[in-house]
Amino acid sequence: MKIGTDGVLLGAWTSVDKNPFSVLDIGSGTGVLALMIAQRSYAENIEAVEIDADAYEQCSENFENSPWADRLFCYHASLLEFVEEVEEKFDLIICNPPFYSEDYKTTDKSRDLARFNDAMPFEHLIYAVSNLLSKSGIFSVVIPYKEETNLIGLAHASDLYPQRILHVKGHTNATIKRSLIEFSFIKKEPKISELIIETSRHQYTEDYINLTKDFYLKM
Repeated sequence: MKIGTDGVLLGAWTSVDKNPFSVLDIGSGTGVLALMIAQRSYAENIEAVEIDADAYEQCSENFENSPWADRLFCYHASLLEFVEEVEEKFDLIICNPPFYSEDYKTTDKSRDLARFNDAMPFEHLIYAVSNLLSKSGIFSVVIPYKEETNLIGLAHASDLYPQRILHVKGHTNATIKRSLIEFSFIKKEPKISELIIETSRHQYTEDYINLTKDFYLKM
């Protein structure tokens, strides 16, 4: 499973200004979000949960081989199993969930699980966050722009409110493709901003470079 732009953007954009002690990466895949937060913060307890066996193995290996191995741990479980078993609260929850809600599927079950919405419905995600997030905590997620209103509505029903929203475009004349949203239990008017990734093919904008340069070997 390759590391995509969405995950890198989310890991770089998510606020760690409140110095979170405990962090949860939901649907960790290769573990890139947890690793990015480990690099960016002093969080002492960074946990990840992953349902796919192969991804779990890769995530665990990546954690063990990182400079922050003593702060990282991955659970092999479904999100709902994790919610039922874990009693602790997290100061930061981060998630790059499956996007695909189309009716077709491929013959590759692992890829389906990562790509299709029925592996982690938004309802399950919000249920988990509302139960696992600390009172002053932050939930950070990246979703398709077309799903923004739907997710905010589901979150509102669980007393979670957007604090910051970043709308992402591939280039200047493109439509908005992704929404990065930070939620908390505090109700206020969200700060909305926009990020354009490229000016032309492989020519990245200054804003994108400044946000992500700490995580690429070449930029």
